[in-house]
Amino acid sequence: MPAPAPLVSRNPADPSDIVAELPAAGAPATADAVERARAAQPGWLLAGAAARSAALASVATAIEAAAEELAALAVREVGKPLTEARAEVARTAAIWHYYAQTPYESVGAVHETAGGPGLLLTRRRPHGVAGLITPWNFPYAIPSWKAAPALAAGNAVVLKPAPEATACAARLAEIVRRALPEEVLTMVPGGAAEGRALLAAADAVSFTGSTAVGAAAVRAATARGIPVQAEMGGLNAAIVLPDADIERAAGHIAAAIAGYAGQKCTATSRVIAVGAAGEPLREALAAALGALPVGDPADAATVCGPLISERARDRYGEARQGVRVAAAGRTPQLPGWYAAPTLVEQPPPDHQLLYEEVFAPIAVLLPAKDLAEAVRITNSVPYGLVTSVHTADLDLVLHGLDHLDTGMVRINAPSTGVDFHLPFGGTKTSSHGPREQGRAALEFYTLTRTYTLSPAASGT
Repeated sequence: MPAPAPLVSRNPADPSDIVAELPAAGAPATADAVERARAAQPGWLLAGAAARSAALASVATAIEAAAEELAALAVREVGKPLTEARAEVARTAAIWHYYAQTPYESVGAVHETAGGPGLLLTRRRPHGVAGLITPWNFPYAIPSWKAAPALAAGNAVVLKPAPEATACAARLAEIVRRALPEEVLTMVPGGAAEGRALLAAADAVSFTGSTAVGAAAVRAATARGIPVQAEMGGLNAAIVLPDADIERAAGHIAAAIAGYAGQKCTATSRVIAVGAAGEPLREALAAALGALPVGDPADAATVCGPLISERARDRYGEARQGVRVAAAGRTPQLPGWYAAPTLVEQPPPDHQLLYEEVFAPIAVLLPAKDLAEAVRITNSVPYGLVTSVHTADLDLVLHGLDHLDTGMVRINAPSTGVDFHLPFGGTKTSSHGPREQGRAALEFYTLTRTYTLSPAASGT
């Protein structure tokens, strides 16, 4: 059998800078990692709540101690602007702190029998080995908000990160492994072959990534009858009503279009201007996008850094074809894969921006005569992750939003932003299976077992 092809991770701000180069694990080694994790898992569970809590708290403390190093690595490997990279590291530590308390929570309930002596019990138990397949855009937070609840519930974990974030994942895994018994968490570097092997061997799977790959992961896991959740694409809308604070809304929307070069599943891809909001919003967005700092992600002032790859920049260029550019920021003259923050309008009905996630700093401006039409436009795409709504009339919005088909709604706030202690997920092709994060994650990584306890027959 030929050796797996090497993985090469490049700095998107300077593609000549190779951040990591190592061989992929290969499918057999991935399957073996799952078996070793499965052997280690019972000991991890039986170590008890105090041991699991202490281990997760130790991870959080170690991440805080390494914060600047981790942020710098995310800047270099995935082009995340420094200020945002620091925020992600802080959030990652907070995630581990949060789940460090959850091993002490109730895992079941006691119920009365329908009649006669005895007890009925329910108890939540871990699945065994959680297989985690994660993307490159949040190289610390997403692996953490999957691994931390899985570990807190008593599972072992095998993590397969995106090749573009190999160095970040390896460093995170190194920190986590120091706090855990051997083989309770393993990171397997690789691509599609390793992902398929993990899907074929794990006891539960959590996936975040593209819609096409996520759908394939769901099919593979479902065929085996194992629990699976998948977080996939988004084509998120920002609805702006005429009574909104237009300048404030434009600032939020511009940041949600171009922050981290639009490389977030919660980024704003469509801006829906209701009625008289159209022209003022166009002008305000043009000013806001033009003012966004675009450039070297190592500069703490940068908001929009490079795209992750040359192919990603090509997709951005394709998305600008066949539409009118309403506003655009600047493209820095730097060696990386940079793209100007862009707002377009007047797309033909079949334009890709109306139905496809581009994952770049570009959005389309669309008119709507009223809120009802804005909701219909929002719901017209295959995705349903998050919608932001900007208005001063909360009564109108709370009534009108009943018809939105998205998993999350953010009012007078950007579409981007995640509260890690609350459920995260969408509708339609954005998500499959139970929600991530918060207590919902603990439910996904466990199964409910029902016990019937009847008294033993008395002796004579």
